[in-house]
Amino acid sequence: MSSCCHDKSISNDADSAHDQHAADSNGFKVDWLLSVSALLVAAGYALHFFALPAAFDFPQIQTFSATTFGLVNQTWWSLLLGMLFVGLLDHIPREFVMTLLGRTAGFTGVLRAAGAGVLLDLCSHGILFVGMKLYERGASLGQVMAFLIASPWNSFSLTLLLWALIGFKWMLAILILSFVIAIVSGVIFDWLVARGVLPENPNRHEIAADFRFWSEAKRQFGIFRFSTDFFASFARSSISGSVMVLRWILFGFVLSGLVRTFLSPEIFGSFFGPTIAGLGLTVLVATVLEICSEGSTPLAADLLTRAAAPGNAFAFLMAGVATDYTEVILLKETTKSWKIALFLPLVTLPQVLFLAWLLNQSMF
Repeated sequence: MSSCCHDKSISNDADSAHDQHAADSNGFKVDWLLSVSALLVAAGYALHFFALPAAFDFPQIQTFSATTFGLVNQTWWSLLLGMLFVGLLDHIPREFVMTLLGRTAGFTGVLRAAGAGVLLDLCSHGILFVGMKLYERGASLGQVMAFLIASPWNSFSLTLLLWALIGFKWMLAILILSFVIAIVSGVIFDWLVARGVLPENPNRHEIAADFRFWSEAKRQFGIFRFSTDFFASFARSSISGSVMVLRWILFGFVLSGLVRTFLSPEIFGSFFGPTIAGLGLTVLVATVLEICSEGSTPLAADLLTRAAAPGNAFAFLMAGVATDYTEVILLKETTKSWKIALFLPLVTLPQVLFLAWLLNQSMF
């Protein structure tokens, strides 16, 4: 079969992944976090879907099952699309990906990555698949961060939803400010890498000066042929490349179900006003409460309309990205560096808090 996946770098990546998979299979290694989390999520979903008596005998079980049911229904399409994008990226030569994002680290590359994050219509869970794969394909640390920060709720569909909930003026303000944070954070991360504070992406490599995107794309499409082998390879890449992310997403669903059992979202409108204390509590809850972008948008709208706290609404949307434990852990898993993972909230959270405070002041 002739296809674009016969690029040498792609073949090496695929062989390495295959060898690792074979080693794990021969050793009968069980991913307990993934297995237990998937079992709990499946059980909660089934209890709610089939309205089994156990879900109604105990209010706590009912809340947990309703949470997992809602999270799965809200995010399944995004997770599936994310897995498909992972498979697609795994079969696209590295040079194409890096040419689209920019050949070198810096402002232009960060701007392109943030723009790609805004245009890609996936929720905060599905976008993690793509972000981690971009790092593996050689994107700079700044590009990966800008992509992840700009993506979670800045999709076209959710922007329209936010417009309907809080009006055009506030929607536009939040959209612009979040994009600014993505750009500034991406530039800072590339600067930290250049200064040696953070490690450079080991997957980066120089693109040949004579590489021409469109002519090479035309050549690759000319020799590409669909076949059963291609679809089988695509499916394997989509699944194997998404396992690490899926493990932590399902674990996040479990934690979210436990948190929501004891913390009702309705308290946002009553207790999270436009004060320093209210802002602090908002950030704390956004950190602990694992929630997808579809779920965070209506809650953020409540913070603005019911609590008259636009800054808290902005912080709830952005702090969930800046401090999300799933994202922090996945960054550590992908980059093999706790330092990089912990620099995500260290770089982004001060920006979020400052801009949120300014937005709250505008209400007085």
